[in-house]
Amino acid sequence: MVTLAIIRISSGSFIDIETPLDKRTTTSLIDGTTYHLVMSDEFNVENRTFKDGHDPLWTALDKSDDDASSAGGGSMQFYNSSAVTTKNGFLRIATYLERTEWNRYDHIKKEWKHEIKNFTSGMVQSWEKFCFTGGIVEVDVIFPGEAYIGGLWPAIWMLGNLGRATYEPSTNNLWPWSYNKCDRELQQAQTISACNAQNHYGMHPKQGRGATEIDIVEVMTGSSDGPIPGTKPGVSYPYCDMTLQVAPGVTKNRPQSGALPKRKNVLSKNGHTEFLADTWYDGLMYAGNTSINPFFYGTYMAETKPNEPVSRTKKQAFQADAVGVVHELTPAHFEKPHTFRLEWQPGRGGRLDWFVKSHKIENENGTIYVEGDGKGEEWVHAFGIEDKSLEELTGSQIPIEPSYFIMNVAVSSTWGFPYDRPEWCPKDCFDCANPQCACSFYPGYCQMLESGKTAMYIDHIRLYQSSDDAAHVGQPHTLGCDPPEYPTKEWIEGHYYHYMRNPPFSFEDTRPLRKVPRGGGTCTSDADCGGNVVRKNFTAAFEKSLSSDLSTKAGRRLESVMEVHGGGKCSSEVAHGGLFGLESFMGSVCVCEEGFTGPHCMSQDMKDTFPSAYELNAPLSPFRAIPNIALPGFMFAILSIMSFFLMLYLNWKVNWEKKPLESKHLINSSRRKDEPSKPGISLVTGNNI
Repeated sequence: MVTLAIIRISSGSFIDIETPLDKRTTTSLIDGTTYHLVMSDEFNVENRTFKDGHDPLWTALDKSDDDASSAGGGSMQFYNSSAVTTKNGFLRIATYLERTEWNRYDHIKKEWKHEIKNFTSGMVQSWEKFCFTGGIVEVDVIFPGEAYIGGLWPAIWMLGNLGRATYEPSTNNLWPWSYNKCDRELQQAQTISACNAQNHYGMHPKQGRGATEIDIVEVMTGSSDGPIPGTKPGVSYPYCDMTLQVAPGVTKNRPQSGALPKRKNVLSKNGHTEFLADTWYDGLMYAGNTSINPFFYGTYMAETKPNEPVSRTKKQAFQADAVGVVHELTPAHFEKPHTFRLEWQPGRGGRLDWFVKSHKIENENGTIYVEGDGKGEEWVHAFGIEDKSLEELTGSQIPIEPSYFIMNVAVSSTWGFPYDRPEWCPKDCFDCANPQCACSFYPGYCQMLESGKTAMYIDHIRLYQSSDDAAHVGQPHTLGCDPPEYPTKEWIEGHYYHYMRNPPFSFEDTRPLRKVPRGGGTCTSDADCGGNVVRKNFTAAFEKSLSSDLSTKAGRRLESVMEVHGGGKCSSEVAHGGLFGLESFMGSVCVCEEGFTGPHCMSQDMKDTFPSAYELNAPLSPFRAIPNIALPGFMFAILSIMSFFLMLYLNWKVNWEKKPLESKHLINSSRRKDEPSKPGISLVTGNNI
């Protein structure tokens, strides 16, 4: 039974009202306790838009991915917000062939440069809108493209709120630091160091901070014709990465790319060491068709070049580690939704655990591997990291930064493209419109993107947290982008230009994020304003089920689900006055019902009402961040002598001003009345000095 009713929904909650009742809680697969839903998006409303200023939870980017520095990923796509929308109950992030061109000024060469990106894709972020620390994340996703055609880089990941993904100045020497110890050799490389007696911009003294990164899932497509060398157990394409990016990293005896870490020294017959054991993280747990990732152990953030958008000196260079695994996928992951789960217990004593739903791995000869029940109903604990593994090796820790969600599909010359291109193949030739570049792509890659049907589909994303700090290891779970224990807002406000787009795209921006208006979008009918949207309000039913006065009707009350009709209406805008005081028609705009927001009222109204360090400190003195002053005795003596002579001078000045006015009058009266005063000289007295 469904009770139809037009009701108003409350604003502020980050829980989608259409999240099913049986998904309002979950049980931890590590500690066995109950976690409660605190955020969700089911993406059921059709044709939502995510351009900056359109949605209270997500922002889709309109910029080039500038990750092309000395440590970058060779990005080749332009992120366009029009590539991101909702369709048939999914968030759709499309990737297609489209050339984007613009001119930018090169300040190094003092000349204008013509920039071109041949691929268009989408990225959505919850940066500065929704952040959290710790909990259980579940996301249902269909990966884009064809399983055996390489070249796309889909990812669902998290970044600490101090850094904004693809805005390199905001992450420079902040990514991916998770280090709260004072090390003088590393102090210059970590911008917000635990060595700093004053970190300023609202930061706590002697607290190491960073823009930490946790990759829930990154996908590598392609065909390997059997297990990839270096993986154990053998993993074939396609596969997904599950990774913690962390700094500081291991600097000595690092594993070699393409090989698993060597855990023992090998001695020759005469007793000499033939090679040293590679140093890597102990205690890593992985299961199923999963191997330590032998292809990427991390990035060395070297001294930057003059033409890069950031600056890093030799003393600021550092090693970052990628502690992760590769987990084999199946073609079914590109055809129907599969659930990925991350359990994050933050900080010292915490842990990270990745889970996948069981599945079969098949080829033309039949089933070759089964994980769990093979029906997609059981969880497989694919990867786990405990904090002690980090602390014992480098002193880093499981991330504890307030973090936000990122979902995107990239196109990178360093990810998924053929590495065995023939010698005659033109270098850096990645243009599907150029026949000479065909050798740079997997067969069928350009045709796949030309079809216009290539997209990543996300059915839902949900976050659960524990209200019992004693029920889990690690530190407490938090909500908010600016928690008092780990503030971020004042830092962002003080460096807002680091979070802005580069010219020419920044010319239309005044701040990193635009405010989300409640209505105001142009329209021709109510349908343009969500007037035809009907949503089932499971939140109202859930809250009703918790009411004590209905406890005797537990079996029936959950069947009564109220419905929400429409997000807004299209209303004529009329201006009064004008010529001869007559009314004039100004067009039609959307007017949102309570509980809905955005220019076209398509989004559920959500607000960050969590405790904020910036707001808590606002009533305090503006001098709160000034460090305590401690003067050496010698300096105190010098300042005392200078103060004494200053007092003598002021005393003399005052006494001179007290001389009889007659003497001054005689000086002024000696000038003829018609004699002009010297130009530029005037006597000014009073408060205007």
